[in-house]
Amino acid sequence: MNYVYGPINSRRLGTSLGINITPDRDCSLDCIYCEEGLPTQNLTLSRKEYTITDNIIDQIYNKVESLPTSLDYITFSGSGEPTLHNKLGTMIKKIKALNIPIAVITNSTLIHLEEVQEDLIYADLVIPSLDAITQKTLHQVNRPHPEIKIHNIKNGLEKFSHKFLGQIWLEILLVSGVNDSYEELTQLSKFVNNYILVDKVQLNTISRTTTLPGAFPVASNKLQKISDLFTAPVEIFC
Repeated sequence: MNYVYGPINSRRLGTSLGINITPDRDCSLDCIYCEEGLPTQNLTLSRKEYTITDNIIDQIYNKVESLPTSLDYITFSGSGEPTLHNKLGTMIKKIKALNIPIAVITNSTLIHLEEVQEDLIYADLVIPSLDAITQKTLHQVNRPHPEIKIHNIKNGLEKFSHKFLGQIWLEILLVSGVNDSYEELTQLSKFVNNYILVDKVQLNTISRTTTLPGAFPVASNKLQKISDLFTAPVEIFC
């Protein structure tokens, strides 16, 4: 199986080589906006070696050596949640020798775990998600594994952001009528402004076909107003 895809021209990351270390859609969430188009195959919090680490490292090196152009990032993302892979930190450390910035896109559900923070600490850029600030909204928009609690996500983001020396771009994806209320976003922005150290906030909304047919994007003018709630620089994607 091929775990490396691209390079792709990412609107956020430039020329990025994607690494899919959970290709069978193993994830801790079943988000209503998921672009995979199907319910999560395996809703789990189990950290294990979902794909063979050495195979992935070999594929990354072989791909990079064959590329005629340079990369802006090597990005761990893909079909499921990358922090579920218990060798994520090993992979990041092994490819550091390529001297290409390494990004990890995560849904933040495991970031309260010390072992996950230790894995992420070797990355150059971490893009965590925070789509809700209350347990109720978390269930509505992210449909999490039953053991996931919003207070663990918040505590994990706060702790990690104060120890990580790289860049943190916080992604917030909004769905119209679900997690875009004034009350929810006021609470969320206060938490971000007062407790998390981020280099930027990325406001996003639905732009492609999603898992739930009734999920609709937030209007661009509303996203612009929402951006004013944050003290960190804000990028809007819609």
